[in-house]
Amino acid sequence: TDMLAATRSCIRPVMNNTISACSRSSSTVDSLMSPPIVELREYKIKTDHVKQYMAATTTSADLRKSLVPLRLFTVPETGGTLNVATHFYHYKGGFAERDKCRAAQGANLEWGRYLGVARPCMIEQKSTVFVEAPLVKEMDEISGLGEAFPVIDGQDSSGSIYEIRRYKLKLGYDTVPDMLSIYKSGLPSKLAAEGTDATTSLVTLLYSEVGLLNEVIEIWRHGGGTEAMNRSRHAARGAQEWRKAIKEIGDLAIEFTSTIHKPTSFSPWK
Repeated sequence: TDMLAATRSCIRPVMNNTISACSRSSSTVDSLMSPPIVELREYKIKTDHVKQYMAATTTSADLRKSLVPLRLFTVPETGGTLNVATHFYHYKGGFAERDKCRAAQGANLEWGRYLGVARPCMIEQKSTVFVEAPLVKEMDEISGLGEAFPVIDGQDSSGSIYEIRRYKLKLGYDTVPDMLSIYKSGLPSKLAAEGTDATTSLVTLLYSEVGLLNEVIEIWRHGGGTEAMNRSRHAARGAQEWRKAIKEIGDLAIEFTSTIHKPTSFSPWK
């Protein structure tokens, strides 16, 4: 456990060097009036257009990051529908900041040229707005998708994967708060479970605000790839408090999916 804690301490938050212009211009008043939000955008790409889309998107990556606060950009490897460009944005100033960023993006001529190439490659686009659960700020072990990105000392991030776990919960005002409370009660035992891979870390825990409601997403980063994920999963099975929590969460859930994603070369989070 001490080794795991020491290794995780090497994942240090640093400020992003390519903060979007609209993020820089957001005022403190905006931040106070509009709580932070996380937007998940999922674009299903035509199978025969994947290379074209990724080439154009990679070339325009710096422009994207100058216009909107991109945090993570991935593509799925297995566990669900493939060829889906999956990208997360963190708007510290909430919807007010998002409106400013989207307006600036829409007015940018270079971005318009990129869309002229990218949009014909797409089958459909989906946008969902989430909020980070309170425990993201309460627990030091959770990085969160705020303004910081990780610097991983002594680690090669080329083999890293992201495990995106999605819970569709029953309808009801209390369902999400109850799920988050149960999750919080069991999480420490999972994080401290003996045998957990040192490169495994919880990035964030999100619940939906706009879009499909009563959805909760947890994002785990495994720096050592699928082997690290499997070691950590095996270790979690020995965490009794976590097993109890998952059993209770199961009574609240309608559906649960787990997909493995690879970060793109230009993703701020690797």
